[in-house]
Amino acid sequence: MKKVILASNSPRRKDLMKYLNIDFEIKPSDVEEIINPKLEHEDLVMDLAFQKAYDIFKNNKNSVVLGFDTLVVIDDYVLGKPKDKDEAKMFLNILSNRNHRVLTGCAILTKGYSKSFYTDAIVTFAKLTEAEIDEYIESEEPLDKAGAYGIQGYGSKFVTAVNGDYFTIVGFPIAKVYQELKKALNQ
Repeated sequence: MKKVILASNSPRRKDLMKYLNIDFEIKPSDVEEIINPKLEHEDLVMDLAFQKAYDIFKNNKNSVVLGFDTLVVIDDYVLGKPKDKDEAKMFLNILSNRNHRVLTGCAILTKGYSKSFYTDAIVTFAKLTEAEIDEYIESEEPLDKAGAYGIQGYGSKFVTAVNGDYFTIVGFPIAKVYQELKKALNQ
């Protein structure tokens, strides 16, 4: 069986990989992401996932490499990871009392097989007070999350509805990854 490599240092993705019941190792990609502004959000999230996977695959060609990227989109505007607490506060104010879309892109690369795909979900946020936003930012959870929140952590208390795959929002759509990974491992 080919070695499986997760090209991510995300503790959430590492934990969710365990549910696939396969041995894997972690080799995080530190590639500088190149954002092509001409791409639609769906293509962009797949392209960013591919960049991360390829960064690791080029030196591990006998392995199966998985790369991921997650975007939060509201009003056609992408909310990435906030660069500081002020930007996190701005993001959370934008998300307050509204729906937004979360896209997770995945790329799976191995010899003779390359597959990129995305999944998406719609998330509804409650109306947040300034005090709630400030308290949440002090937890520091928002600082390394797309859209400045983690649905699997303290940020869950702000989510009033999800339409789609919960694991897309976490950044690892387990069912879709499992189905595609089976194909890659059979190459």
